[in-house]
Amino acid sequence: MNWLVWRQYRTQGALALALLAAFTAVALWQGFQVASQWHSMVATCAGNSQCLRPGDLIRGVANGVPYLTLIVPVVLGALWGAPLVASELESRTSDFAWSQSVTRVRWLAVKAGWLLLAAAACGGVVAALVTWWSGPENAQLANAFISPQFDTQGIVPIGYAVFAMALGIAAGAVVRRTLPAIAVVFAGFIGLRYVIDGFIRPHLMAAVTTYFNVTGNFSPPGAAWVLNQGAVSPTGQAVSEVYGFWLYATLPASCQKLVPGGAPTKGASSSLNALYSCMQANGWREFVTYQPASRYWPFQGIETGIYLLLAAALIAVTFAIVRRRDA
Repeated sequence: MNWLVWRQYRTQGALALALLAAFTAVALWQGFQVASQWHSMVATCAGNSQCLRPGDLIRGVANGVPYLTLIVPVVLGALWGAPLVASELESRTSDFAWSQSVTRVRWLAVKAGWLLLAAAACGGVVAALVTWWSGPENAQLANAFISPQFDTQGIVPIGYAVFAMALGIAAGAVVRRTLPAIAVVFAGFIGLRYVIDGFIRPHLMAAVTTYFNVTGNFSPPGAAWVLNQGAVSPTGQAVSEVYGFWLYATLPASCQKLVPGGAPTKGASSSLNALYSCMQANGWREFVTYQPASRYWPFQGIETGIYLLLAAALIAVTFAIVRRRDA
């Protein structure tokens, strides 16, 4: 069976290796340039963080490199995973393959096993290169915790690749047609990523909320992920800060007349000192809700685990279908 898998996928494997080699060359070529530029900027600025402005690092043709960690998994799942079972059923070669001495379970285990391993390897190589390539930007912007930086670095792309491959294999077994299975891979992968990115990831661990005086200031240490911030009344009514503004109508009447221009803005302007003092006198506080920077790798591990568990469930479904379906 291992020899058969090699015979069937050697051309695709060679093409994948060639593409990985080309990607590696581009990433290393411009990655070293960016790293050199970053070290020069750090030496020139001599510790002045204001000197390190976003956008100063120019990457040219490699500016879209990180997004390959999102493209590679779904392409592998669509082109390799979806046809694994579906093409056998469409062409009726399953009549021959599943009637030989090799059982259906072994046939699926060997082929799916090698494809899942190949997906994990491709996802890991691309993720490692992108993580290294993004090092200067992570140091400059301190935003590796949020999307899309979080999605394209670390170990999460490995989970994406394994899940997309498993989704393609399972979709092909269920719908029995290659093209519909490919559509399922794209829709399922994009849909799940949207749900986890927008609704599940912020709550993988309980967020930390810090309260502080209106007249003071607080910034979460390191590259923390700020989920919400604003002010809270003595009764516990939270007013989120949107584009730097608080909701005017929620302030006490005695404080509303102190608002310059009719919109309370958090800042250091002396014209706002009276407003902040009034709010503090009325029991108002500010708050910041965030995920600490120290949780970056736990979040990476949890999200990767979610995708791997879903992949395992999809493969289990595929085994159940293949075992019960008539050849």
